[in-house]
Amino acid sequence: MTGAREPRWSLDSAGDQSGRIAVVTGANTGIGLEIARDLAHRGATVVLACRNAERAAAARADILAGAADASVYVEELDTSSLTSVGLCAGRLRERWPVIDLLINNAGVMAKQHTVTEEGFELDFVTNFLGHFALTGHLADTLSAAPAARVVTVSSLTHRRRNATLDYDDLTLHRGFDSELAYARSKMASMTFMIELQRRFAASGSRAISLAAHPGGVRTGILREQNRLVQLVYSPRMTWLTGWFTQGTVEGAEPILRAALDPNVEGGEFFGPGGRGELIGPSVPVEISRRALDPAAGTRLWAVAEKLTGVSFPGA
Repeated sequence: MTGAREPRWSLDSAGDQSGRIAVVTGANTGIGLEIARDLAHRGATVVLACRNAERAAAARADILAGAADASVYVEELDTSSLTSVGLCAGRLRERWPVIDLLINNAGVMAKQHTVTEEGFELDFVTNFLGHFALTGHLADTLSAAPAARVVTVSSLTHRRRNATLDYDDLTLHRGFDSELAYARSKMASMTFMIELQRRFAASGSRAISLAAHPGGVRTGILREQNRLVQLVYSPRMTWLTGWFTQGTVEGAEPILRAALDPNVEGGEFFGPGGRGELIGPSVPVEISRRALDPAAGTRLWAVAEKLTGVSFPGA
């Protein structure tokens, strides 16, 4: 689980994915779009599960422009709303009773403290809790697949010292900081990824759980941050910042490795292997000890089940 080995791998070896059903959340832009594009071009049936249906339709058209025969569908999904998650999961289950690949990619890095109508801090519910609920709703469709994978898109920030979850203040009412909220949501996501793998293994499921991070990718998730941050990660500044940032195609590669590499093991975490894990080819990378702690996983799981009302069959 710690990612000590570094086998050589490239997307060229991933091969045809015909017959597989893949759901990608937040797939209308950024790395989500590139993940969906790659899977569709390999023959997988891809579902773009996105908050904005109009933008998702445009993303679908963009993918089909490069592969007219690709099988791409759009489903409305807002992971910041458990109601939306439940409705989307119901539609997915009805249309695709077997799902081979779930990529939990949708994310936000809110600039201001925002609590949703359901009472959750925006980063926490969008990045973690909504995906926990979606995975739970789809657990039986994943178990029905011959070799399903759940891939969590995480972040280097989960390893920050202050990323430890405060269960007495999950909404961050006692003090909001944008970077802290994001880091803690990613700590929750990583802890969930590991605990999900434990439960898959204990139940004898053929599914596995993995995670990956895109590195210093130039993406729209930083659109609410200050102008300096936006400038650093702007595609227009590549000539200056290219030594520590990379594009969405490169950023998608670690996630695609987790999804497609036949030699991965459940519980592994992939990221760029170059400078500071910000750029470079995908390799196994380190997971925070806090996320690996079984007690932390059990506690988070129980809290998430209580908050969402979603339980996993057999878990």
